Amino acid sequence: MSLANQSDLLREAQAGGYAVGAFNVFNLETAQAVVAAAEAEHSPVILLMYDSHLDHFGVEESAALGRMLAEKAQVPVAVHLDHGASFARVVRCIRAGYTSVMYDGSRLPFDENVAATRRIVEIAHHVDVSVEGEIGHVGRAAEGEERIEEWLTRPREAADFVEATGVDCLAVAIGNAHGFYREEPKLDFARLEAINRLVDVPLVLHGSSGIPEADLRRAIELGIRKVNVGTETLTAFGAALRDSLAQTSGPIRGLGQLSDARAVMQGRVQSYMQIFGSSGKA
Repeated sequence: MSLANQSDLLREAQAGGYAVGAFNVFNLETAQAVVAAAEAEHSPVILLMYDSHLDHFGVEESAALGRMLAEKAQVPVAVHLDHGASFARVVRCIRAGYTSVMYDGSRLPFDENVAATRRIVEIAHHVDVSVEGEIGHVGRAAEGEERIEEWLTRPREAADFVEATGVDCLAVAIGNAHGFYREEPKLDFARLEAINRLVDVPLVLHGSSGIPEADLRRAIELGIRKVNVGTETLTAFGAALRDSLAQTSGPIRGLGQLSDARAVMQGRVQSYMQIFGSSGKA
């Protein structure tokens, strides 16, 4: 239980045919909500710290908070850097105590992505930190990037990338995108099935807010073992906090309202864990 390596969680998910939820957090309350949800569902979980959020959260501060909550938890909790944008940032997170990191070189030419990711893997594995890579490019839904054909993951290229880098899991682009979708997303399940046949590491689905439940379940059947969620759960937290604050008067505001928002987010996270099949798997 408690602080976990992401690779261990995903290997168990691979054997059990379910997915582990990975939820973006950016402060104490959102991190508490995710861990509380995992404990309520008796589910493993991954705390996601998005690279750009660390400009506010802090690298060392986020690592310390994540590790503290994980070590106190009654379920396995991994602390993961999401979409590490630079070599320096990823290495800093490894040094700070993250148990897993993602290096996102998906916008780079294939050879450059391979070279940088392979170097991250060499460093991370030396200290028992797992690494997620990305091949293809997961776009942004608000910008209409989820269906750009040239950005979708090519199955053979995915297999070559995994073999060349040694990553522990792989984020794939199959029509998924970050943020709220402008219309219902259309996941390319045939592509996912082909990738899963050729790739021997757990697959990761980013941009899951707004994907229909049936499609999430289908993706898990076809090999997705880690599902990232951020927009939907964090938006629920923010909306609940605004509503609660609007009903409060007086000079002291925020503490009870933060607890209310935390409870709302916890409920949304629990719902996702039930969809992913990780409830009861801790």
